[in-house]
Amino acid sequence: MTKVGRMKLGSQGMEVSVQGLGCMGMSVYRPPKPEEDMIKLIHHAVHSGVTFLDTSDIYGPHTNELLLGKALKGGIREKVELATKFGISFADGNMEVRGHPAYVRAACEGSLKRLQFDCIDLYYQHRIDTRVPIEITMGELKNLVEEGKIKYIGLSEASAATIRRAHAVHPITAIQLEWSLWTRDVEEEIVPTCRELGIGIVAYSPLGRGFFTSGPKMVEKLANDDYLKVGAATHTLDFP
Repeated sequence: MTKVGRMKLGSQGMEVSVQGLGCMGMSVYRPPKPEEDMIKLIHHAVHSGVTFLDTSDIYGPHTNELLLGKALKGGIREKVELATKFGISFADGNMEVRGHPAYVRAACEGSLKRLQFDCIDLYYQHRIDTRVPIEITMGELKNLVEEGKIKYIGLSEASAATIRRAHAVHPITAIQLEWSLWTRDVEEEIVPTCRELGIGIVAYSPLGRGFFTSGPKMVEKLANDDYLKVGAATHTLDFP
């Protein structure tokens, strides 16, 4: 079997598989996927060389991290590069973006416990809390790096200006953003900024959330409560 290649992600020393496995759909889309089947899928991916796995504490919420914790037991943890995220919470049905230091630390501790890890390889701020200066959030992430709880820091859906400010506090390893044939606006400022600063880019939904593989008829096959049907296409950057 030909295995997936490897690459450097950013300029801080992180190495990952060229292709990653986004695990969100295992716990968010409907109907729910059988846990045993998803664990087999994860193992198959790792065996094929796809070792860069992506999750978040909001996927489920929490259930996706718990799934990965189970799947990566028995020596598999040492074979993967695991990225997870913090920064979005739901309370009483309302979504809130949070970046206060106490929340950052509590979220990290929660993810470590669910994953059953001692250290997270790449820890993203899932969305930018515009109420908190990015320097404050980054300061706490820097503390977590120094304490050995995370190895590398990432941001998801951040503006070019925010990326620069964050990178000045502590080097950013990767920016995660939607980038595909129908999502090209990031090429104007964000991609050049990342290249200038030596920051890697992790593109999510490169196949247009399945549209480029299945076409418009894919919508007809979705359940009414499927996340793809009720709002997956909305995402907000921290632009003014």
